[in-house]
Amino acid sequence: MTSDVHDSTYSWIRLGFTILTGVMANCGMWVIVVIMPSVETDFGATRAAASMPYILTMIGFAVGNLLIGRVIDRFGAPRALVGAGLCISAGYALSAIAPSIWVLSACHLLLGLGTAVGFGPLIADISHWFLRRRGIAVGLAASSNYVSGVLASMFASALLADYDWRTVYFVFAVLTVSTILPLSLLFRRKLPLDAHGAAEAQSAINRRSTGMSPRVLAWMLGLAGIGCCVAMSMPQVHIVAYCIGLGYGPATGAEMLTLMLAGGVISRVASGFIADRLGGVATLLIGSVLQCIALALFLPWDGLVPLYVISTVFGLSQGGIVPSYAVVVREYMPPREAGARVGFVLMLTILGMALGGWMAGVIYDLTGSYRLAFINGVAWNGLNIAIMLFLILRSRPPQAVPA
Repeated sequence: MTSDVHDSTYSWIRLGFTILTGVMANCGMWVIVVIMPSVETDFGATRAAASMPYILTMIGFAVGNLLIGRVIDRFGAPRALVGAGLCISAGYALSAIAPSIWVLSACHLLLGLGTAVGFGPLIADISHWFLRRRGIAVGLAASSNYVSGVLASMFASALLADYDWRTVYFVFAVLTVSTILPLSLLFRRKLPLDAHGAAEAQSAINRRSTGMSPRVLAWMLGLAGIGCCVAMSMPQVHIVAYCIGLGYGPATGAEMLTLMLAGGVISRVASGFIADRLGGVATLLIGSVLQCIALALFLPWDGLVPLYVISTVFGLSQGGIVPSYAVVVREYMPPREAGARVGFVLMLTILGMALGGWMAGVIYDLTGSYRLAFINGVAWNGLNIAIMLFLILRSRPPQAVPA
């Protein structure tokens, strides 16, 4: 049964479709990071106000992870992808004609809502098609988010050198609708969930337990996700603006963002291998500790070469954290709840990104420096580490699941 449904040739082909779709869909959450300084100048906005389009993108992205996950659970991936693709394109097009920073921010709420389809919902979907290699499958699917960031930041920077930021949005609107809609046709095959549940029960990968209900555990994971992502967002959202403030220019900041995201791709793939051996919670704890150390390195060094090195180290440290939440959900919770539970937990991690991006902007406006913003990120990271330690202490050995 497992060879016919899980870890099969089709499973790996579907993973390839998932990565391609995720790369295109996730561009919506990265373009604003590159053009943020241009938007700030165009509208004469403060740093906190210029961060609002990103924040609204992440709020829409968070809600979309929950809602679209439910849609995929009920109606399947193709319908969700068509609706999301149209939503993303509309968000880009409306942003391109926005007359103010606040209208632009509202348009980014719509953009983020559609962009979510390329992350949590498709990660949950692909997790059903793997048992023995679930960790690496989830890691590879999640890596599409950072591959998207690398490609989107490079492409947007190149366009921005010759055109204004509004033209950049129009280009991405056309690219999105012309790629995601055709890709949606490749997800028509459905997983037989009865066979899936029976295979899980018969496999060596049975569900673990913490002694807590799925709802309580989901909230615990969500709180941990907020903590880690407040910390994660500080460099990712503000690195371009940070480099401009240091006199290095936006191109240098975009290069550092690219290094972070490229390192994140490597980290996500590596975390998948680790999760298949150590489990999701242990993998999440390792990533959280490494991220905290890397974030602290920004405090004593702000030279050009050290920042390139630290950006790379930060990317290699934190990339595997968020997809590990999906692995934890699949290890501890029933498969039929995967879309909703993964969507809920990832929704809170993304809200943590939005909160962290906003907090860093406010701290900068109040102090004229990002130093306290980095310290704030380290403190929130400590919350995430504490919760992971708690879950490790509460975890019980894998238990058989009734077929």
